Amino acid sequence: MSSVHEQPSNADGAAATRAAKSLSTSGGLGWNRATATLVLLAFAMLIVSLDQYIVVVALPDIARDLGYSAQTLQSVISAYAVASAGFLLLGGRAADLLGRRRILVAGLTVYTGASLAGGLATEPALLLAARAFQGLGGALVFPTTLTLINTTFPEGRARNRALGVWGGAGAAGLVIGVLLGGLLTQVFGWEAVFLVNVVLTGPALVLAFVLIPSDGEREKGRTFDLPGALSVTAGVTLVVFALVQGPGLGWLSPGVLGGGAAGLLLIGAFVAIERRSPDPLMPLRLLSNPNLITGVVIAFMFMATFGAVLYFLSIYLQEVRGYDALETGAGFLIPTAVVVAGSTAAGQFVTRFGLKTTLVGALAVGALGAVLLGVAISPDGSYAALVPRLVALSLGDGVVFTAMFIAAATGVADREQGIASGIASTGSGVGAAVGLAALVLIATAGLDDLTGERLRVATADGISTAMFVVAGGIVATFLVALTRCPTRPSPGPGPTPRQWRRC
Repeated sequence: MSSVHEQPSNADGAAATRAAKSLSTSGGLGWNRATATLVLLAFAMLIVSLDQYIVVVALPDIARDLGYSAQTLQSVISAYAVASAGFLLLGGRAADLLGRRRILVAGLTVYTGASLAGGLATEPALLLAARAFQGLGGALVFPTTLTLINTTFPEGRARNRALGVWGGAGAAGLVIGVLLGGLLTQVFGWEAVFLVNVVLTGPALVLAFVLIPSDGEREKGRTFDLPGALSVTAGVTLVVFALVQGPGLGWLSPGVLGGGAAGLLLIGAFVAIERRSPDPLMPLRLLSNPNLITGVVIAFMFMATFGAVLYFLSIYLQEVRGYDALETGAGFLIPTAVVVAGSTAAGQFVTRFGLKTTLVGALAVGALGAVLLGVAISPDGSYAALVPRLVALSLGDGVVFTAMFIAAATGVADREQGIASGIASTGSGVGAAVGLAALVLIATAGLDDLTGERLRVATADGISTAMFVVAGGIVATFLVALTRCPTRPSPGPGPTPRQWRRC
């Protein structure tokens, strides 16, 4: 495998490397062009992360206006997750080969158009299509922002701190989305949770041209693996679709069986294509990097557990406790602050204590918070009883979010950071779709024929059960982190980063 410090050949990579060298000695960020770029990338990450859950608080209003049921309402969330998961790998590799600024701008543009369409939707099908295209835009933006950070800041303290800022924005976006969604829904209606993105992405698009160096000519001898891109994108999309729709349509339904089988065949074809391609979309040797694999597994399990809590907590506060959209959003103020603090501090924790210690500690705290949250959720429980549980869960959430992407980027050459980011992001996207589908099935079991007070009580019980399942999933993630300590795959120039010594 190439050295971590291998020089990229394109113009944006060269500019990034120059910025990185200026930071390599102190490991500090300071206020310079690199830091201004980091602020832009964190803001872009905040935008796409925010929209994964900004619609959560608006779901009851969307259901009433467009006619969704309790079982189909989660499709508004999963439509984004399915499309995003299918295109993340493509987005990451496109950033490597076609230019990081080009892909970032393209992703933000698609995202803006889809958000406008969502705000104007009058039928369920139109809204789901808009959510899918939002997922596509997010799939281009997410790995590209991560790639730009990993190629701007050198591995070690500087990159860990930068990823802490980026991770803080991403993790906070998940929670801020619920808060902002409540405010917008209460004041302007559910359409505003989509239209606000049009306002947010405008400044990001302008600043992308100002702060990010223009993309140079493509590196000679490198080609875009179109057969590989088409096969893996279609394959992952179909598999995730089958997993998400299985609980509702039935696992033996023709659509689920056919989609799952076709998706697996396409993924098999992708592997065969990659083995023969002179410049593969996903170099299979990357899968020998234990840090990347650990990061991907943890990203999958993180989004399947932590990532689903906001959905259920929002439903609990509104459908069980009777909160309106604004009150529900306000209920996420404390978790938001804790998630931001945990994500931002995670980079410094990794530098000081190492990846393994940081991940294991954060997961232990998160698992405890999920168990206690499951105990506290009841038909007549109070918000005050939830707060300490939410603090513990949110602290684990924030730290793990950043640390898992630090693990995935460690030991990967600059010219392959895009595809590595795409692989890790795909793991998180698939985890989000699969986890939410499975947990919704658990939480809504037996609700079909209930109404009134019986429905309210059963809803609370179902959400409580889902939280215990989440806790079990976090414990499984804890065991992965405990047994798969990151190790450096190959020696490179320069001092050994402290996280390796700790592991």
